[in-house]
Amino acid sequence: MRRGAGSKGALAALGLMLTMATPAQAQIGPIKTFRDWVAGCDNTKSCTALSLPNETDDEIAFLRLDRPAGPEGAPTLALKLRAQKLKKNFTIALALDGAPFPAGGQPLQATSVDGEVAEIAIPAATAEALITAARKATTLTASIEASTLNVSLAGSVAAMLWIDERQGRLNTPGALIRKGTTGSAPAAPPLPVIASRPASGKPPSKAEAAALTKAMRAEINRREPDSCEDMPDGFTDTDGAWALDGTLRLVAVACSRGAYNVSSQFWLVTGRDVAKARPAPLEGATGKAASDLINADFDPKTGQISFYAKARGLGDCGSSGSYGWNGQRFAVLQWSEMSECRLLPGDDWITLFRSAER
Repeated sequence: MRRGAGSKGALAALGLMLTMATPAQAQIGPIKTFRDWVAGCDNTKSCTALSLPNETDDEIAFLRLDRPAGPEGAPTLALKLRAQKLKKNFTIALALDGAPFPAGGQPLQATSVDGEVAEIAIPAATAEALITAARKATTLTASIEASTLNVSLAGSVAAMLWIDERQGRLNTPGALIRKGTTGSAPAAPPLPVIASRPASGKPPSKAEAAALTKAMRAEINRREPDSCEDMPDGFTDTDGAWALDGTLRLVAVACSRGAYNVSSQFWLVTGRDVAKARPAPLEGATGKAASDLINADFDPKTGQISFYAKARGLGDCGSSGSYGWNGQRFAVLQWSEMSECRLLPGDDWITLFRSAER
């Protein structure tokens, strides 16, 4: 995998943190790598497969396949580009192992959003032909004027076969790869409905919040000496205190920082009694760092904590998600991951858990 200097250790450390914090009750879906493709499914068995750009490329093209679960779930395929100086409107000529694709070489029309990013929805018939051709083809080439971008198909068939298996489509007419003549996919699991409670107590003043976070930092270090470092100027706004109700307060204390990540501990405090503070119950989190989140922020209006843990400074791999306060614990609302560092933007990280709010 392509990583910046020192990011291999950062990714390993982040992986350890995610292993400890990955929720069990929320049934986070699996994510797997198949040579030059990565695939994952969420709790409703809606699945995504992505091609992985070459680890030395700065300008990239990649394919994204999405398919909801259930007998009516239809696959969609898109070609995505990240390159410099894209025109607002342009055409893309595709080729499979050097041969024009689809047959006849009809180019696709494309539009760039900001001169650097473009997404081209591939027509259903062309997508089906590409999926069929992926059994033997090795490379899809996208040509834009004088520029050529390559998309590896190595591992694509295995990724799609795995999705078929996860969705119960193997040997049915609706399978992507191993088709049959009878049967259909089972119904998709229901989308869980999760309620979040906004902070309802009187918000502490700025001075009260500062005093409470200072006291909480001292209490953390009393329980485990030197485990929570002081933050320099510019990082103090990562601390905070909010009244979840009339007596219970959520306190966030930033305890460690790196080049691109700030790790904060979240605690529940009754009144101002930090001596009896307990780690904020994040759904499924266990271990020593059970209340730690990276680059996290609490929104008192929604009662939700969001986080964005980068595995390297570019922010093209890691995990992101959110928790919602339900009066007893913070339940998982959404969870996305990207296990490979290949310049894939956060919007294309694979969703492994999602919910509907009540």
